[in-house]
Amino acid sequence: MAESSAEIVRRFCAAWEGDAVDAAAIAAFFTDDGIYHNMPLDPIVGPAGVQAFVESFTAGVQRMEFRIKNVVADGDVVLTERVDVFVYPHTTVELPVMGTFELRDGKIAAWRDYFDIGQFTKQLEGPAS
Repeated sequence: MAESSAEIVRRFCAAWEGDAVDAAAIAAFFTDDGIYHNMPLDPIVGPAGVQAFVESFTAGVQRMEFRIKNVVADGDVVLTERVDVFVYPHTTVELPVMGTFELRDGKIAAWRDYFDIGQFTKQLEGPAS
């Protein structure tokens, strides 16, 4: 039996977790023309672009976790409500995120995440002194 779109997205989210993010493994989830778009930023196109972004974005992160609160799927469209956790040496960021995934032939053709970048940067700076 083929893996469902929701199962693929759950497996993708789990691939981010741990002490070392494998950017190549994450990029392998994408179609050749796949798009990764953190909505406050410019979209990234293709697995090579995704891999380079993930390597850059996770530099300095000691551990990551995607805490999935809800997953809703309708065919090849999957919505996730998550809290993405980034553990840095000086602070931990817990960012509420809504994600939209569009799959094609078992791979991610589009991934859009919606979040408040100000909330991320404020937490990244750590507590005010």
